[in-house]
Parts: sequence; C-alpha cells; structure tokens
Amino acid sequence: MPSNHTELAALKNLLTQADRILASAPELPQNRTTACREVLTAALALTDDLLKQSSPTTSAAILGRKGGSTTSLRHGVEHYRQMAAKRKTHGGGRPKKEPS
Repeated sequence: MPSNHTELAALKNLLTQADRILASAPELPQNRTTACREVLTAALALTDDLLKQSSPTTSAAILGRKGGSTTSLRHGVEHYRQMAAKRKTHGGGRPKKEPS
C-alpha cells in the first residue's frame, strides 16, 4: 500500500527531530554521532524525494492545470466575450415571468 502525503510529512518531521536531538547531544564514543547523522541525512533526502513524487496526480488535478485552454481552443475567444456580455446585462438567474 503506497504511503500518502500526510504520512510522509509526519515521517520527515520525526527524522528532523531526531537529527536536531543528535545535533544538540554530546558526542557519542567511537564516532557514533556522526554515523547516525549521516544515516538521518540520507533518510531525510529519501523522504523529501518521496514527498515530491507523492504530489497530487489525480485526474482532476491534471485537468485543473489546463484551466480554460481546452475550452478556449474549442469555442474561441468570441465565446468568452459573449459570456462576459451576458453576465453584465442579465445578471444571471432565471428570467422573470411576464405578467399574463
């Protein structure tokens, strides 16, 4: 099951906290602090990469990037002029009933 963006962000926060704790802690014997910080740096880099890859790629997000470009190609500029003119004169909504 792939991880979602929230889970990866939480993992990154945990790794960042561990890195900060090691940075402020006294040095461990046999160069263990340096080794731990190297491993955490690599883990943070991997987490950042996974976060970039897990950006929203749903079909709605992909279509949303297009904006009105597809519609403008289909209908042309005149279509938008007509729509704007209708908004300015009619104000939207259902037309009023004429008294009979």
